[in-house]
Amino acid sequence: MPMSDIVFALTGDVRRNSRALKQLRSLATLGVTIDVYTLGAPAATETMEENIRLHFLPRASGSGPGFFARNHRTFREATRSAQARVYHASDLYNLPAMRATARQHGGKLVYDARELYPYVASTAGRPTVRQFWRVVEGYYIRRADAVFTVSESIADQHVAMYGIPRSTVLYNAPPFDSVTPSTALRDLTGVSDDTVVLLHQGQIQKDRGCLLLTDAMRDMRGAVLIFLGGGPLKPALEAHVEKTGLNDRVRFLDPVPPDDLLPVTASADVGITLLEDTCLNHRFALPNKLFEYLMAGLPVLASDLPEIRKVVKGFDVGAVVNPTDREALVKRMQDMADDKQARQRWQANAPRVFETFNWESASQRFIRIYQDLLSSSVHP
Repeated sequence: MPMSDIVFALTGDVRRNSRALKQLRSLATLGVTIDVYTLGAPAATETMEENIRLHFLPRASGSGPGFFARNHRTFREATRSAQARVYHASDLYNLPAMRATARQHGGKLVYDARELYPYVASTAGRPTVRQFWRVVEGYYIRRADAVFTVSESIADQHVAMYGIPRSTVLYNAPPFDSVTPSTALRDLTGVSDDTVVLLHQGQIQKDRGCLLLTDAMRDMRGAVLIFLGGGPLKPALEAHVEKTGLNDRVRFLDPVPPDDLLPVTASADVGITLLEDTCLNHRFALPNKLFEYLMAGLPVLASDLPEIRKVVKGFDVGAVVNPTDREALVKRMQDMADDKQARQRWQANAPRVFETFNWESASQRFIRIYQDLLSSSVHP
C-alpha cells in the first residue's frame, strides 16, 4: 500500500456523516493524501476529492464490549500496513486500533470525541458498562496528540474525568450556505400549503423523543410531522403510527445524503430535536440537526438541555421544552404551528447563530492543529 499523510477511520459510513465530510474536505485543502477507512459497501461512483482514497470495511456484529473487540480487530487488520504521518480516530470504537497502528509506524494520533462515550444512552443504568468505556477512553485519550469534541461541556468533562489538556471544540455547524427554500417535503408527501410541516431529521433511535413526538401529534391541529431519516427504531415507530391511525399526521421519508440535505430541510416550517435527558451525553450535546435546521432558516423546537438552550434561547431562534412533559410538548408544538409571526421572527434571527457557531472558524483551528502535527511527524 502506498504511504499517505493521514489515515482517517470512522465506525460508520463516511458518505453519510456530515462531521467527517467537513473534516476531510478541510484536510484536502492542505494538499495531503488521505486514506479513509469506513464501514459500508462501495458505490459505483464516489465523489470524494482525488487525494482521498476510500476503503470500505464490514460492520462488526453485536453490541457493547463484544462489538468493540470485533470492530477493533477489523480496523486494526485493515490499517496494519497503512503508513502515515497522522492517524485520525473519528470515534472511540476505533481509537485503540488507530493508537496501535500509529505506534507501529511512529505517527501522531488524533481523537475526535464526538460523544461523551462513557455516558451515552446505552450505558444509562449500567454502571459496569459505563465504567468499562470510561477506562478504555481514559487510557487512550491520554495518549492522543490532539483531541477534538463537539461542545464546551464535553471538553470540561474530559478535563475533570481524565486530567488532560482541554479538548478543542469543533461545533457541528455546517459550512455556510445560502439555502433556497423549496417545496421538497410537501412534494414528496402531498402535504398541502396551508398545513404546517414539523420536521425531525436524522436517526430514529432510543431516547431521541421520537415516540413522545409521535404521540403528541394525536392532539395537534393543522400540522404534519415528517421523519426524515432511518435508524433502529424506525420500523417499530412506523408500525406504531399505523396501529394508532396517525398516518395522516405522521409521515416517514428515507434519509437524504448530507450534500443534498439543506434544501430539503428548508422546505419544512419547524425543525425538531428532542433528546431526552437520560444521560450526560444528551445533556451536553449540540447535535448536527440543530445547526442544520438553523442554516436552512427553520425555527427550532428543542429539548430544554443546557448546551442546546444556550443556542435556542440565547439567540431567540425557537422554543425549548421538556419532551417528557406531554402537556407542555403539545402546547409548544401547537403554539409554534399557530404563530406564523413568531416563526418569522425566529427565522430572521437564525443567521446570528453562525456568528458564534460556524465551521469556517472551527476549520481554521482544525487545520492549524493538523499542520503542526504533520510538520512534526515524518513518513517512517
